[in-house]
Amino acid sequence: MKLALTLWLLGFLLKRALRRKPRFREQLERMRSLDWGIATEDLKVARHYRISPQRVTTGKGLPVDLDLELRFRDPEAALRILKKPTQQAFLDGMMAGDVRLVGDSADMNKLQKLLKYL
Repeated sequence: MKLALTLWLLGFLLKRALRRKPRFREQLERMRSLDWGIATEDLKVARHYRISPQRVTTGKGLPVDLDLELRFRDPEAALRILKKPTQQAFLDGMMAGDVRLVGDSADMNKLQKLLKYL
């Protein structure tokens, strides 16, 4: 339940940043768009985000056309890594088998650059 609420709150923060933060919008202009999602490996908790310079949409589940997916071993591992979303935390999580990246790692770098403006 905590992870589902955290992912919903992330969508809220993304929408708010698009409205209020010019640096966030500038970064989005450079990126054009990014469709990504976060889920547990068993897909019990999953949420996707479609970000463009015009709008941010979010929804439950993981559509098949996403650019990037972050799959976590379990909700506890997801919360632990997402609380401090540094590049080192993700690398440590990947080495430990707690997180799996599905998609291009360049998209992950774009996402990390964008999220620092939240």
